Parts: sequence; structure tokens; C-alpha cells
Amino acid sequence: MLAFADLVFYMFAAMLLGSAMGVIFAKNPMHCVLLLILTFFNAAGLFILLGAEFIGLLLVMVYVGAIAVMFLFVLMTIDIDFAVLKEGFASYLPSGLIVGAVLMAELVIAGQAGLFSGARISTLTAMPAPDGVENIRALGQVLFTHYLFPFQVAALILLVAMIGAIVLTHRRREGVRRQNVMAQIARTREDSLSIVKVKPGQGI
Repeated sequence: MLAFADLVFYMFAAMLLGSAMGVIFAKNPMHCVLLLILTFFNAAGLFILLGAEFIGLLLVMVYVGAIAVMFLFVLMTIDIDFAVLKEGFASYLPSGLIVGAVLMAELVIAGQAGLFSGARISTLTAMPAPDGVENIRALGQVLFTHYLFPFQVAALILLVAMIGAIVLTHRRREGVRRQNVMAQIARTREDSLSIVKVKPGQGI
């Protein structure tokens, strides 16, 4: 008899494989993105079952919450010609099959070599988590102690990349009114308010 955890694993694995095949063979790009979101959710479920809850939650927050939503936004804002998409499918099919066969052969060789077994993975683990410590807490302790400097350098690189992307894409256009924060802060009561005494029966 299979345990409940085994049944949940097979359910997530079957849904993962089915949704991944749907991403490949679906003709509508919107359906592909929706099936990709389902694939990410099932992969996150498998990571949580394996005890890597941080990677599972990260997969949902980053890939589902950001990347997949960005794909949906791009697909909804562009005009897709499905006839043009189908034109080059036959010409790229042989090369795609060759690449897929090579990847499958590599996975089979790696599996026969024992790279996916638990014993081999435990020998490759450089810094195992102590007993009684959650996966997220152990990862945080490693990042902010042994790898604090590389972690901060990576954060600075991402910050510079974000600022560079904003600078490269920012364009000034003529005839567009822009907000002047300093002028708003320096505005006084005399600049914005005027008291006028109007005599009875007369207009302003």
C-alpha cells in the first residue's frame, strides 16, 4: 500500500508532467502561460514535499507572482498573429528533437551514475543543516554569516542593474507637464492664496 505522502507526490508529479507537456503542445500562447503557472505550482509542491520549503515558496513568489504575470501582461498588450507563429514550426522541429534527445540522454546517464540518489547528494552537501533547524532558518544563517559579503555584492549588482534599466529607458518628451517637487515644497501662503474684498452688488 502506498502512503499518503507517496500519493501526493505522484499527484504533483503527474500534474507537473501533464502541464509541462501542455505548455509545449498548446497552440494558444495564453493557454501556454496558464499551463506554465500550473507547472510552477506543482513544482513548488514537490519542493515542499522534499523539505525544501524555501525553494518552493520562492518558486511561487518569483516565478508565478512576477515572471508568469509579466508573460501574461506582455501577451495581452501585443497583437499576436498565430499564422506567423505556425509558419516556422516545421523547420525548427528536427533541431528541437535533437536537443530534446541530447537532454534526455544526459538525464539517463546522470541517473545511472547515481547523481539523483540520496546518498550521493548527501556526500556532495558542503554544509548540512543541523538537526531541529528549519530549512529557511538554516539558509538564512548561512547567507548572513558565511556568505554575507557575496550576498551584499549580489544585492548591489541588482540595484545597479535596476537603476541602469530605468536610466536607459527613461526619455524626456516635450510638451509634457512634470511635477516639480522643490517648487511645491517652497510654495508659500502668499503664492497660493489671495484675499479679495468684494463690495456688495459688485462682481470680482
